[in-house]
Amino acid sequence: MKPRWRGAFLYPTVLVGLFLGLQGILGLAGVPLNQQPAIAAVPSLAALLLSLPWRLRRAWGEARPWRRLGVRASWPALLTSLLQGLLLAAALLLLIVVTLLVAGAQWEWQLTPPLLLNGLALGLGVGFTEELLFRGWLLGELTLLLGHGRALWLQALLFSLVHTRFDLPPAELLPLLGGLLLFGVVLAQLRQGDHGVLWGAIGLHGGAVGGWFLLSQGLLDLSGTGPAWLMNTANPIGGLMGWAGLGLLLAVLRARTVNQCTAVASAARPDT
Repeated sequence: MKPRWRGAFLYPTVLVGLFLGLQGILGLAGVPLNQQPAIAAVPSLAALLLSLPWRLRRAWGEARPWRRLGVRASWPALLTSLLQGLLLAAALLLLIVVTLLVAGAQWEWQLTPPLLLNGLALGLGVGFTEELLFRGWLLGELTLLLGHGRALWLQALLFSLVHTRFDLPPAELLPLLGGLLLFGVVLAQLRQGDHGVLWGAIGLHGGAVGGWFLLSQGLLDLSGTGPAWLMNTANPIGGLMGWAGLGLLLAVLRARTVNQCTAVASAARPDT
């Protein structure tokens, strides 16, 4: 069964409209502006979780939607995938931290329990929600419409456009767009290498977001760390070193996928 383009556009539009509409209602109710997104995110996430199975059953003809999305898996596969994603996030952040220290950053050690809880909540919330939406639903829907190759790049492009701040000067905007595009490809490649299980991508995405929040807010003094094109301290994947780290991850993940395909082909080849 193949979904229709109209539904593929309308479904996320309704979810985004709900999120923005809730923020507007909260604003009219006098809720401070900086608290509106977090409060509106709770019912919006609930709407996503309730509507996704319906969308997959109706538009994809899928009888087991959560398994198709990569959320449900055997416990060994789920935990292995999640741990691998967290380790990849740690490796990426380690490369960035070493570069920052060389460029002039200093340790400041100002972590507090509330900051740790904020980092954990941010990593879990962003990692799970965005991976479920982008590498779960969007990549799957675009694959049915366009095929896997074009779907992989289109979902990464949309992921990049949604997350980019277009008020930045071109010298920062373009590297950030490219870094986010590359990050979207890496996350999709990780899910493919995990045989469709989504938790590795959740671990990498959430670990990178939550880890960078803790590093930038409570562990590192980032003043005087060089030009943004080398290391964008607002979003490190928007600088040259972030690109380098993501490029290395992508090369490793693609090599793993090739090895897996070779092993499957060898196992299926009859003995001569």
